[in-house]
Amino acid sequence: MNHDIADPALAAEGERRIEWAERRMPVLATIRRRFAAQRPLEGKRIAACMHVTSETANLMRTLVAGGASVALAASNPLSTQDDVAAALVEMGIPVFARRGEDADTFYRHIHAILDTEPDLVFDDGADTTTVLHKERTELPILGGMEETTTGVIRLRAMAAQGVLRFPVVAVNDSPTKHLFDNRHGTGQSSLDGILRATNILFAGRTVVVGGFGDCGWGIARRASGLGAHVVVVEVDPIRAVSAAMEGYRVMTSMDAARVGDVFITATGDIHVFRAEHFAVMKDGAILANAGHFDVELDLVALDAMADAKRRLRENLDEYTLPDGRRLLVVAEGRLVNLGAAEGHPADVMDMSFADQALAAEWLVDNGAGLDPDVYVLPRELDEEVARIKLASMGGGLEALTDEQRRYLSSWEIGT
Repeated sequence: MNHDIADPALAAEGERRIEWAERRMPVLATIRRRFAAQRPLEGKRIAACMHVTSETANLMRTLVAGGASVALAASNPLSTQDDVAAALVEMGIPVFARRGEDADTFYRHIHAILDTEPDLVFDDGADTTTVLHKERTELPILGGMEETTTGVIRLRAMAAQGVLRFPVVAVNDSPTKHLFDNRHGTGQSSLDGILRATNILFAGRTVVVGGFGDCGWGIARRASGLGAHVVVVEVDPIRAVSAAMEGYRVMTSMDAARVGDVFITATGDIHVFRAEHFAVMKDGAILANAGHFDVELDLVALDAMADAKRRLRENLDEYTLPDGRRLLVVAEGRLVNLGAAEGHPADVMDMSFADQALAAEWLVDNGAGLDPDVYVLPRELDEEVARIKLASMGGGLEALTDEQRRYLSSWEIGT
């Protein structure tokens, strides 16, 4: 069902939050003004399964300005900002989400947005796309957008197996998304979530980062900046060497489990830390997950090992093991930056959601001629987003001279 808006004060609070985010999203605002004038999405129906936050609200408003009708569901049970959901409903945008919803409600809400018979799907983790392929195969979809690394992994697997039935733009693979949102957004907001849940001092602690992709890179950089000793666990030898050359210690997961004070996963894979690791961790070790799904920490195994479990603080659960050691889990092992904080700052989501809006426009113009596959946003659209963002930050972009262009296009070096 739609979000309950019986409390006008809740909706008013959400409107203020949306306004505050909008002030720090100049790229999306620029696109919204053009969309309002040109209406490139006129008549299109959009089903969006994304984190229901103030930044997402501004994307939804941009799509509506472009002529689309939109229905929104949450992509994570703990990521919904209820005041923002109420405000969007007040604005006429159906929202099917509530913070803390159970798994049955989560999927019921996905079906609710699909009941609108959408032309386009916005996804964050590929849950909606998976439902479309398993349960709602009757719906013809023009195309989709995918926001996160985990979702893109799932979609590329579907494409490789020949089962993907409509084109999807991997927005996550756009440089103006993953080089900024994943690195700077995840890096800051993941630590923000841990700090809100624990109020620990990072300085002097050993922080173990599982995975050294763009998200792990950002987490390690921010933890190091706060004075932590950073250890990286990685399966890719190139990324492992990169981490070592950044100055971090690179260890196996078992070696890292013995020395870590704080563990943060960002791999997109299952059971990065599991029973054998929990068995050797220090008393008071803190476990958090910055990956999309709540599978990176094997909490089923931890629950089976523990003699007792209690809620110690908001978004912090303590598991007591038979030998008296206590392990602390942040945000139930769910996406820590949204489970225990507010997610990425609007300043960086500005570019990610500008990419999303432009991807929708591109699919409307080109989707009918595309084969079912995973696509990347054209480079010129990426560069448009970067130019607008740079200008909003007061930066200036250098231009090549004619001489420099000729030099770069010549194979006769030095002529």
